Amino acid sequence: MSHLTKKTILVLSLLCVILVQCRPQLSAQEKLGVYEQLDKYIGDDYVFTDEKFNEVNLKEAIHKPTIISMVYYECPGICTPLMNGLADVMKKSDLELGKDYEVFTISFSHLEKPVLAQNKKKSYAKLIGKGDTENSWRFFTGDSLTIHRFLDNIGYQVKQEGENYIHPATLLVVSPDGKITRYLHGTYFLPFDLKMAIIEAGQGKSGPTISKVLEFCFSYDAEGQKYVFNVTKVSGALILVAALLFLATLIISNKRKKQSNNA
Repeated sequence: MSHLTKKTILVLSLLCVILVQCRPQLSAQEKLGVYEQLDKYIGDDYVFTDEKFNEVNLKEAIHKPTIISMVYYECPGICTPLMNGLADVMKKSDLELGKDYEVFTISFSHLEKPVLAQNKKKSYAKLIGKGDTENSWRFFTGDSLTIHRFLDNIGYQVKQEGENYIHPATLLVVSPDGKITRYLHGTYFLPFDLKMAIIEAGQGKSGPTISKVLEFCFSYDAEGQKYVFNVTKVSGALILVAALLFLATLIISNKRKKQSNNA
């Protein structure tokens, strides 16, 4: 067996070890994230409580193109950047809240109550400073069964750890009749992207996500009460890429040697 072949076998063995070690982690997270349900309709039996303590049928409350932000109000991580990004793009947009579109912010923590939703609404209404924030940006809470069913309906999967959650940052846009037409991923949004999503939702047109940015390089540390860099996941991916590059280099080098010998 040649020296080169031994190196190749060594690299392949290393790849196998990395894949075996990474598989449990991938399996644990495979249900997290957003599974887009374009053209699917919001169910007509989801009742949440708004910040004014009113019980609201979500489907019946949608009258305009509507942005839905799924968060939990006491999130120590990406919910705040998501909400700040939403407020910022709403402020920059030439569309008018209440006239052209509405916004529903829904907590997926059944432990949170309308009083907390009230406080969050006051904070974000001040950030925008325009539009009908009183009636057209509504903040909801709900019971665990309704929340779980609604998350399944929109393809949004989270993982609870104690009183906190690991979850992606994503906005949904739905048409006036409740059809899911767009997903906007990440925490920063361009006014043009938001405007087009709202206009197309008003026309009932759905569109695939061009840029999908999910923040899964960070995991929530329940004991430390903070999000931490997921070293195992990222370093494992880097090692895997490096090993593949090394293997490719060996194969190319071997081919060149053979060609040189034949010449």
